[in-house]
Amino acid sequence: MEIYTEKNGDDLIIKLSGELNTLTAPDLNKVLDKELTEVTNLTMDFEECGYVSSAGIRVLLSTYKQLKATNGHMKLIHVDEDFMEVLENTCLDGVFDIE
Repeated sequence: MEIYTEKNGDDLIIKLSGELNTLTAPDLNKVLDKELTEVTNLTMDFEECGYVSSAGIRVLLSTYKQLKATNGHMKLIHVDEDFMEVLENTCLDGVFDIE
């Protein structure tokens, strides 16, 4: 998986390319730990992400909770049909802001 970041003030965009799975979720977690400093708006772009496992969802949920605790906002964009189905089945579609 490739992780691309774009930071502009307190806005951060993370674009994922490849699969967010058990092997790659720790890499995303490291990037988030490093980049979330002074970020209040996070956009996660899944346009080029072909698969998200439960390990990836755990990282997203942890990040969401971290941002919410500091009045931040997290948005998921370009979520494909399969990932959206998982979010709906786990009721996380009501937690995350999804475009």
